[in-house]
Amino acid sequence: MTESPRHVPVLLAEVLEALKPAPDAVILDATFGAGGYTRALLDRGARVIALDRDPSAIRAGADLVAAAGGRLRLVEARFAELADAARELGVTSLDGAVFDIGVSSMQFDEAERGFSLRFDAPLDMRMDGRGPSAADILREADEETIAAILFHFGEERASRRIARAIIADRQTAPYDRTLALAEMIARVVPAKRGELTHPATRAFQALRIAVNDELGELLGGLVAAERLLKSGGRLAVVTFHSLEDRIVKQFLAARSGRGRAASRRLPGEPPEPEPTFDVPRGQPIEPGATETRDNPRARSAKLRYAVRLDAPARGADDALAALTRLPARRGRHG
Repeated sequence: MTESPRHVPVLLAEVLEALKPAPDAVILDATFGAGGYTRALLDRGARVIALDRDPSAIRAGADLVAAAGGRLRLVEARFAELADAARELGVTSLDGAVFDIGVSSMQFDEAERGFSLRFDAPLDMRMDGRGPSAADILREADEETIAAILFHFGEERASRRIARAIIADRQTAPYDRTLALAEMIARVVPAKRGELTHPATRAFQALRIAVNDELGELLGGLVAAERLLKSGGRLAVVTFHSLEDRIVKQFLAARSGRGRAASRRLPGEPPEPEPTFDVPRGQPIEPGATETRDNPRARSAKLRYAVRLDAPARGADDALAALTRLPARRGRHG
């Protein structure tokens, strides 16, 4: 099967090296998107279970399902629904799993979805049409919550100023279009000299993450993959910003026993759980100069991978779950 000329999967060669897919191996592609990783896995002879929460991606993948001769099953589901989706398909274990976190190029190119700053479109940002849209949040949330979303999920230092402007403006003209919001942010927080990204980029990222609970879904997917991967199974995760990468890094650090010090336990203190993953050295893996030149989307990508060990899977712990939520209190910024 040949790769679509419109879609270039990020770090494809590195992901395949991390997964080492063998013929007839059962591999999960948790983020089907335009099917880049799935096609490559099928080309290696693997059997693929592909998930996507976006109904349009499922529809667009119908031809690939038909061409795969029974080796591809495509399911509409979120990361955190991974275990349920596998159970419904009768799959009890996996040889590998790959996650490509964030918004697909296809979603950015669909103006009506409201993900992109390039188009004037409804301020929606929902990947699957469920729950409140970005416009709903900006219309209904209080100033503190909006500022917290922008600061925590977008690392936007001017979060307070932007939130105050949203609250003031929505009394007469609530923000329900992408360009209106982007233009206001550019006025409130003008771009610095030489800055290449639009001033609203961080705010748009933050709203998208909040609308889709992307960090919570990521952690839920990692926990589910840990349960389904067989001993020797391989996990590969590609992230595009620091919040996602931090969750993956800390999940794998906790699961690999990094920093364990058995001799420091207090008398009677229970032993720490056995490691569930081995994390090879030399991570994260980042794209080379040729890939970043040919595919600018790859510039911020990082790949982390791990190999499943024999120890029983664990649930999500409080420290990891805290990384996915807004903090209860925050300092004043902007």
